Amino acid sequence: MNLDFDAIVIGAGAAGLFCAGTAGARGRRVLLLDASARLAEKIRISGGGRCNFTNIHCTHHNFLSRQPEFCRQALARFSARDFIALVDKHGIAWHEKTLGQLFCDDSSQRIIDMLDRNAARAGVKRLMQCAIAAVAKDGDQFRIESTQGNFRAAKLVVASGGLSIPQIGASPFGYRLAEQFGLEVVAPRPGLVPLSMDPAWLARYGDLSGLSFPAEVHAPGAKFREQVLITHRGLSGPAILQASSYWQWQEGTKRPLEIDLMPEIDAHAWLRQLRAGGSRAGLAGALAQHLPRRLAQQLADGTPGAGRVAEMSNRTIDEVATSLQRWSIQPAGTLGYRKAEVTLGGVATEELDPVSLEARRVPGLHFIGEVVDVTGHLGGHNFQWAWSSGWCAGMAL
Repeated sequence: MNLDFDAIVIGAGAAGLFCAGTAGARGRRVLLLDASARLAEKIRISGGGRCNFTNIHCTHHNFLSRQPEFCRQALARFSARDFIALVDKHGIAWHEKTLGQLFCDDSSQRIIDMLDRNAARAGVKRLMQCAIAAVAKDGDQFRIESTQGNFRAAKLVVASGGLSIPQIGASPFGYRLAEQFGLEVVAPRPGLVPLSMDPAWLARYGDLSGLSFPAEVHAPGAKFREQVLITHRGLSGPAILQASSYWQWQEGTKRPLEIDLMPEIDAHAWLRQLRAGGSRAGLAGALAQHLPRRLAQQLADGTPGAGRVAEMSNRTIDEVATSLQRWSIQPAGTLGYRKAEVTLGGVATEELDPVSLEARRVPGLHFIGEVVDVTGHLGGHNFQWAWSSGWCAGMAL
């Protein structure tokens, strides 16, 4: 099969599917190709199967990139409100969870079906299990050789995603294609990923695996107040996943994270007040007023000379308070792409136009979604980048 199209989109995930439907609705003849057998698998598994499809507070401040301002225009041109309006139009019920996160009441399949129907109605031709053998540009036309035929188009959109969750088909295809055309790629690395700890740390805290508690995690350049989860390999939970992206950003320096276990109170003042009141509680009992009992006991056991709070010296109180509000954590590494929710890095934003996502040096070539060096915080922001970047490219085709 040899066919010509106005545009070819590689990758039928969130960004590619939305881009193809947007362009098709504008009368463009669009071909959508994907190597996978299942459509939009990352949407399907997201949010525990209910798809955290956007965040009502989403702005460019919720993203990491070598150019932090790059995503501002795309997010403004197609915002969270715009996608919510589309979801409402299709009668998909949703609810808001913490920090502005929006989830489907029902299944994430509702979002996939909505995007698929829109693309089909717009005349988009979709081929699944279509592996790309070669991509070339002949004059003003891109030529695609694939396992299902050879295709040509004046516009090519790469929405092939990153390296996160390889078990559902993630690959470096998009990065290699960018490099083939001479574009810079910022080194990819796992983002929103659990952290591993060294054997000594696990020997002390590993038996607390499964314990979750609220805390404020400080990473280089950011802080996040959400749940922390101790695992058999280290640390996870929303606050740790958020911080991991910033720790990875500074990984070469191996700077530790700091965890404030009592972000709502002044630990120094609280301990001194307990002492002044003649508290007969031991340190573990006192800490258990604000921390899970098992964690409180573990922290108390690791504090030399800590008996009853009423008998603690100023120096001991200062040391305990500092350890509570600046608990220093030096990760050994991350659990890698298999456990990462996103990929940091990607096609350098300096190479792309912020309005159309078109490569400045390769007319007609666009990159959208996770393959670009734009990575969102946890909580629907990465899906919003997929919708925003996909819409902008679709409007430019």
